[in-house]
Amino acid sequence: MLQKRLYIKTYGCQANVYDSGRMADILKPLGYELTETPEHADLVILNTCHIREKAEEKVYSDLGRIRPYKDDKMILAVAGCMGQAEGAEIMRRAPYVDIVLGPQTYHRLPEMIARAHRSQDKEKGPGRGVLDVEFPVESKFDHLPENHTHVGPSAFLAIQEGCDKFCTFCVVPYTRGAEYSRPARAIMEEATRLCERGAKEITLVGQNVNAYHGESPAGQEWGLGKLMEYLASLKGLERLRYMTSHPRDMDEELMEAHRDVPQVMPFLHLPVQSGSDRILEAMNRKHTAKHYLDCIEKLRTYRPDIALSSDFIVGFPGETEEDFKKTLSLVQEVGYSQSYSFKYSPRPGTPGALMDDQVPDDIKAERLGRLQDLLNTQHLSFHEKSVGKTVPVLLDRQGKQDGQILGKTPHFQSVYVETTPELFGTCVDVIIEKASANSLTGTIVS
Repeated sequence: MLQKRLYIKTYGCQANVYDSGRMADILKPLGYELTETPEHADLVILNTCHIREKAEEKVYSDLGRIRPYKDDKMILAVAGCMGQAEGAEIMRRAPYVDIVLGPQTYHRLPEMIARAHRSQDKEKGPGRGVLDVEFPVESKFDHLPENHTHVGPSAFLAIQEGCDKFCTFCVVPYTRGAEYSRPARAIMEEATRLCERGAKEITLVGQNVNAYHGESPAGQEWGLGKLMEYLASLKGLERLRYMTSHPRDMDEELMEAHRDVPQVMPFLHLPVQSGSDRILEAMNRKHTAKHYLDCIEKLRTYRPDIALSSDFIVGFPGETEEDFKKTLSLVQEVGYSQSYSFKYSPRPGTPGALMDDQVPDDIKAERLGRLQDLLNTQHLSFHEKSVGKTVPVLLDRQGKQDGQILGKTPHFQSVYVETTPELFGTCVDVIIEKASANSLTGTIVS
């Protein structure tokens, strides 16, 4: 079979990382092999995010950079949430794009590519215009190939998709659809294959992953805590993580898993978005600041050493200085090891975009700066507590410098070490020597 070159660029969340890997798996039987640059690729896929306007414009900028390389042979595809939400607009703004598809239809990629080639033969030019953003009746997971082509020491595994929460700032229910949980047996089978191919750490992903309510092997309904207990029996699996979660779905069974299942790492990404109940209600978050803080307090009784991460949106419509100070107060009370914070970005089609009292951008920028100063101070403080300690680090990423490998601690801290390639993929003890707000540096203990 003639080998063809495939370039995939992934934007956004861990679910997109999983999806990009599965697209590569689907296309491998067609002769496509991954390449690191788009210049001479036969197929280019931009797997996009639609959460913020900045991410959307980045895609259009990248399309402009790729366009000079596009000839009659190259097929250019835009996949993911932006493709789902803005398919017709993408075709209008970038008519040289051949395929636009949503996150629920990438299992049909071979058919789309064939359609694009047939259009090319008829039109003798780029811009084939295949649009596939329908929500199919069947689950895409039922049509994905069993084998993963590229598996590292750390792997993502999608167990849940979609969201029923309908936060007023978020496009996910419109781009990913209603919540769907995969059966536990199918998840175990995929996890088994990942471990057989070298994965030691698996991160369970979903748009609202702790809302998982899948069918157990016995036909009952399981939550995420029970699922992780089931997966922990898997030979070779050393670490389990999950993201992204919602405070309303942190049930007792899931919290107990942090205490009772050794493979569940002492780290949780639990977005709060705001510390103001008034803003949380406007966001339709369905929880209060007290509910969130009560979750944290209970989690810490089960796992006192747990490290916490969160998402914050600054400048949601109607946010006052008093509302913002309540966010700062919540951050002070919790203390975070890492976080993600953004200025509110109105997304077309969401209720938030139509609200009055949009906050001026200069105020959003000023507040974001104050919040990030506080968060960065907390991040640095958390990392500095590791200096002088010996911690287990899973070496799972190649560094940018020769002889450098990156790894993760149980608390999801990135660690830079200098070592030989044969240690890649192993878990080693590292003595931490230096800390920054975003990472650690250490030396492997002999």
